[in-house]
Amino acid sequence: MLSIDQISKTYNAGSVNESAVFDHFSLQVPTGEFVSIVGSNGSGKTTILNLICGSIPLDQGHIGLDGRDITKMKEYQRSSFIGRVFQDPAKGTCPSMSILENLAIADNKEKSYGLKPGINKRRIDLYRTLLEPLHLGLEDKLMTPVGSLSGGQRQALALVMSTLPHIQLLILDEHTAALDPRVSETIMTLTDQLVRQKKLTTLMVTHNLKFAVQYGDRLIMMHEGRSIIDRSGPEKSAMQITDLLETFNTISIECGN
Repeated sequence: MLSIDQISKTYNAGSVNESAVFDHFSLQVPTGEFVSIVGSNGSGKTTILNLICGSIPLDQGHIGLDGRDITKMKEYQRSSFIGRVFQDPAKGTCPSMSILENLAIADNKEKSYGLKPGINKRRIDLYRTLLEPLHLGLEDKLMTPVGSLSGGQRQALALVMSTLPHIQLLILDEHTAALDPRVSETIMTLTDQLVRQKKLTTLMVTHNLKFAVQYGDRLIMMHEGRSIIDRSGPEKSAMQITDLLETFNTISIECGN
């Protein structure tokens, strides 16, 4: 379970630009749950991902994962059990290295490095097996530099890398936003298959209301550091895009937009 307990976060404290994003906010995500998170700009969506991953420090509160307090752990320490796919396909891969080298780096992220080959040839068949279900032909291009791949191919590769080896939590940070609609649909299908197959606890921040409604076991809408919609099970399944749009319009009017 992911446990976010009474967290607070303020940017530029004590200055004229002070902005309190969270004030004693709490959230519980059961193990294996796939949560879609939507919200207006400045609602706290990206901040909560950064706090979970350790990219920025908490001001107050605690974050726990599967019974372990990770509040004070460094970002690189959390990366051994938290996988993250960013909006920019270039962020999750090394463009100058081959597909094989990228997969090897991800495969070894929990291990110590020494004076030995970085690629374990006995794992190559496994890498091909992992890439085949993507139906992008990447399993036959292992020596191809990642920088020469399309954005969709790189994002699909980043998805595979983020879950290699086994992780406890998958963070999807608007991972389809930079892709065209057709490729976005493909990546979401691959995402859902991967999450279901590996039974991953997953948080997906997205601006795509269709994806938020269509995918995941639970839907949360954030506004000003609070959860204003939290639906799961049959209630989530019954939600329509128009329900979210209506709430967005109400928020916009309240904010004077």
